[in-house]
Amino acid sequence: MAKPPLSMKPTGWFQVAWSDEIGLGEVHSMKYFDQEMVAWRAESGQLTVMNAYCEHLGAHLGYGGTVCGEVLQCPFHGWQWNSQGRNVCIPYQDKPNRGRRIGTYPVVERNESVYIWHDVDRREPYFDPPDVFASFDDRTAADYYPQQRLYRRSLEMHPQYVLENGVDFAHFKYVHRTPIVPVFTRHDFAEPVSYVDFTITFEGDDGQRIEDVNSGVEAINGGLGIAVTKSWGMIDNRTISAITPVDDRTSDVRFMVYIGRTPGADPARAEARGAEFGREVIRQFEQDIYIWSHQRYSDPPALASAEYEGFTAIRQWAKQFYPDGIGGSAAEVAEATVQKGSPA
Repeated sequence: MAKPPLSMKPTGWFQVAWSDEIGLGEVHSMKYFDQEMVAWRAESGQLTVMNAYCEHLGAHLGYGGTVCGEVLQCPFHGWQWNSQGRNVCIPYQDKPNRGRRIGTYPVVERNESVYIWHDVDRREPYFDPPDVFASFDDRTAADYYPQQRLYRRSLEMHPQYVLENGVDFAHFKYVHRTPIVPVFTRHDFAEPVSYVDFTITFEGDDGQRIEDVNSGVEAINGGLGIAVTKSWGMIDNRTISAITPVDDRTSDVRFMVYIGRTPGADPARAEARGAEFGREVIRQFEQDIYIWSHQRYSDPPALASAEYEGFTAIRQWAKQFYPDGIGGSAAEVAEATVQKGSPA
């Protein structure tokens, strides 16, 4: 596999698990950003994500580590570490080791997901991960059927591919075989959390567009790692796509769908219908994944004139999430490397 031209260690919020994967007193092992990590839930319910290796002799805390109340105990010599990554107990001496600390990550749980803040410069979070309900400020999870999920591990793809899909109006006909023609009504890339809205028209057999102003999509991008959408018209649904780099070549893909409840309908039939709609939304996302996981980053891209505004805006916006504020162009990466005096 060739290394992608974009950094696989961007800044932002990224999903590392679902909340229900980490019960009270449980320890969950994972690897993201080329770093072994563990997530553990204290008896109080507090969730901690930290680097996986004990600072004593390097035992992996995900293999035999145990939660003891509000601390995580190493399986090797019983050293205990708190949610700040500090050693609070060495069982065979009076005082803990106050000079060593395991690296921890800011954590947010929402929409049944676990998000961590990643930043190579260890800056504090400067924006919030979007919420698939609260960010749109209109409905709650109670108005929707239970979440349906897709999880694909270690695909050769970059999170930016998925975000660029949000401004790609032309792929619907060729990837999804649908006559949808998005008409963009908003591109707002002024802040780390960006917005893309569009209404939906349909293209008939004769090439004419049929307007349907009652169908549309609002998308909110929380950096490169999380995108939430609100769709209405054909199917009332909310989606969350979360792409998290594993190493310098691959990413894990998680996709979640909520289908709106149908008031007054027969509950069993309505829920079955909702599940069917959810599977269709997931199927269409899988069609996108098939393309992304075999895609090569084109820099600069050969854009049609109608594509120029959207793709240029989102690539310019994406640069802020990479080390040194670059990443939208391989040429800029090379130039910055030379300017810093690093070997080419």
